[in-house]
Amino acid sequence: MNQGAAGGWEVVIGIETHAQLATQSKIFSGASIAFGAEPNVQACAVDLALPGVLPVLNRGAVECAIRFGLAVGAEVAAHSVFARKNYFYPDLPKGYQISQFEEPVVKGGQLTIRVGEGDKATEKTIRLTRAHLEEDAGKSLHEDFHGKTGIDLNRAGTPLLEIVSEPDLSSSAEAVAYARALHALVRWIGICDGNMQEGSFRCDANVSVRRPGAPLGTRREIKNLNSFRFLQQAIDYEVRWQIETLEDGGRIQQATVLFDPDSGETRTMRTKEDAHDYRYFPDPDLLPLVIGSDWIERVRGEMPELPDAKRARFMADYGLSAYDATTLTASLEVANYYEAAVAAAGAAAAKPCANWVMVDLAARINREGIDFAAAPVSAQQLGRLVARIVDNTISNNIAKKVFEAIWAGEGGSGEDAADRIIEAQGLKQITDTGAIEALIDGVLAANPAMVAEFRAGKEKAFNALVGQAMKATKGKANPQQVNQLLRSKLQ
Repeated sequence: MNQGAAGGWEVVIGIETHAQLATQSKIFSGASIAFGAEPNVQACAVDLALPGVLPVLNRGAVECAIRFGLAVGAEVAAHSVFARKNYFYPDLPKGYQISQFEEPVVKGGQLTIRVGEGDKATEKTIRLTRAHLEEDAGKSLHEDFHGKTGIDLNRAGTPLLEIVSEPDLSSSAEAVAYARALHALVRWIGICDGNMQEGSFRCDANVSVRRPGAPLGTRREIKNLNSFRFLQQAIDYEVRWQIETLEDGGRIQQATVLFDPDSGETRTMRTKEDAHDYRYFPDPDLLPLVIGSDWIERVRGEMPELPDAKRARFMADYGLSAYDATTLTASLEVANYYEAAVAAAGAAAAKPCANWVMVDLAARINREGIDFAAAPVSAQQLGRLVARIVDNTISNNIAKKVFEAIWAGEGGSGEDAADRIIEAQGLKQITDTGAIEALIDGVLAANPAMVAEFRAGKEKAFNALVGQAMKATKGKANPQQVNQLLRSKLQ
């Protein structure tokens, strides 16, 4: 169910996202946050909450929060306070979590999302309530111990930025578009690696339904969704369940629920707590966080060009369509690769470079199942290859063969790999009109039946003759010239 209104009901969704910050150590201790270590080897005295230990705030985590605030146009608070959020959980050694409540480090902001594909996509601005710094809890291990639960405290104290949206989303499609946009942004500005399989980026969805014009309905929070597909499936199920419950005369109780990917259903974990249940109070071991304007301005000066600004520049400078510019700014790696390819090919080749990055290169990367950064064809090599298409040294079809050769390591590692392969394999395009005419004459003489069919009005015969002409030139003739000369001779 992807519609904001379903059977006379309105869907209201807010998202809370936990982004693990890209620091080397934990938010209040010097312990490592590297993924994959043996249980409990990365939990120091502070993480274990041993008596007498004190937390020390990680400056890098604060800078990540500042970067995010600047990226979404929010207020970076000059003064914010850490609080103790009190609740019992086996993998929370202190019996409370250090978080922020009344005075968060980032206030407000917004994020523009695009829902739908291609030219039919629509834009919507989602307001952000806040983003605050906090520590993660540890992890309970239920599967490795028969009848018991193990506790791994390696994650305890891992720095998180919790990003809270306003309830501005009205469908699962919008929720996924928001999560994808936020995921791309935190990776773009370098504050989170976005690895959802490792828990670096996970979402909680607050879902409610109401009749149009009625007050907000009772919400249920779906916890710890670590894939965009699960986010959409969980919201769709929850919306259906809430509507069916209300239409059957039932009542929605505020609760925290979990999504089971195997059954495709949500199930209640506990009745939902409100803020007063956590007994928040300022942490006496941590001074207020004071962020001066000079610190904010220094971070601002280190920020990369943001996606929306880069998208607008690609359209203005390179003449790209909104769809192309959006696709090429889906990640910083892709955007940087594209710009480097254009720099090597020349601004006149901006559109062909876009096509090659979005289609040929992307398809090869997807087929290999690798990251963009791992592609064996560098941006400079691709740019030089595209330049040879633009200057008619080779045709687009020949370029595909050269691309595969570069991918396989032929031509060396330099940016002129395409030139070396073209020269070594004799792939230069035949552009001499006299030479092409002679080959076409031979094709026409050898295929009188096709010629007769064309003159009888069968256009398919022309395409067959073009194919024969290209075959006679071993694909080296300029296709446009072949078409023009062949049609001229037939007429």
